[in-house]
Amino acid sequence: MIHYVAKFFDQLTTKELWSIYKLRVEIFVVEQKCYYQEVDEDDLKSLHLIGVDDDGNLVTYARLIPEKDHVRIGRVAAAKSVRGNGAGRQLVAQAIICAHDDFPNADQIDIQAQAYLQKFYESMGFTATSDVYLETEIPHLDMILGIDN
Repeated sequence: MIHYVAKFFDQLTTKELWSIYKLRVEIFVVEQKCYYQEVDEDDLKSLHLIGVDDDGNLVTYARLIPEKDHVRIGRVAAAKSVRGNGAGRQLVAQAIICAHDDFPNADQIDIQAQAYLQKFYESMGFTATSDVYLETEIPHLDMILGIDN
């Protein structure tokens, strides 16, 4: 079972922060072979959604970045050990709940999705708002989900 907690940057423990960066670099830099500045200033203002297994290991992660009237979800990550069993769907569902609960003035959620995940995000209610483009040499597209407050 995956247990979720959401914390702002200054609430994270050093071990939680280390686990987040380890998972993100493992997936977005090493596995996907994208060499870019993975740690950025958005981390400082984000709500970090952490999913840990029964042993306390970080297995899923997403960050919610507040904007003026919307929230951006980014760095959606699932460890290899939990892929293929609904962990990604559970993570995105939790991120949507957090966006609604923690950012009540937001009227939509934005996501910069990898193009191969378009149907997955559409099944979660997102709608594509751009054509496919390259970001870090990987095809992406912009998608949004309206929030009913």
